[in-house]
Amino acid sequence: QVQLVESGEGLVQAGGSQRLSCAASGPSSSSINMGWFRQTPDKEREFVAAITWSGGSTTYGDSVKGRFTISRDNGKNTVYLQMNSLKPEDTGIYYCAADSSMDIWNWVLPGAEFEYWGKGTQVTVSS
Repeated sequence: QVQLVESGEGLVQAGGSQRLSCAASGPSSSSINMGWFRQTPDKEREFVAAITWSGGSTTYGDSVKGRFTISRDNGKNTVYLQMNSLKPEDTGIYYCAADSSMDIWNWVLPGAEFEYWGKGTQVTVSS
């Protein structure tokens, strides 16, 4: 069992920065791949970023490459998403996800299923 709790909800001006956190707990939380998705009411789920359990590999969605950075602190079982140069289209609910076996390069695939999800945190970017 793994529980995921996101934090970092807030309102940010376009061009600004914000950091999201996802804290994992449970008996398997130290050896799982983790990442982020986002959702708006009129769009499909969109992949944002993922990182391997060791932190040695990362991957990003095309829309955030060069602006967002994912990292993790295994001592705290926490994954971070540093968001820079934010745009209004980055607005949405950001969900933390985790999986014990799925290759992070498959996280972008439509319909991919994940073992664990957080409840989400709202990010609003104003123009």
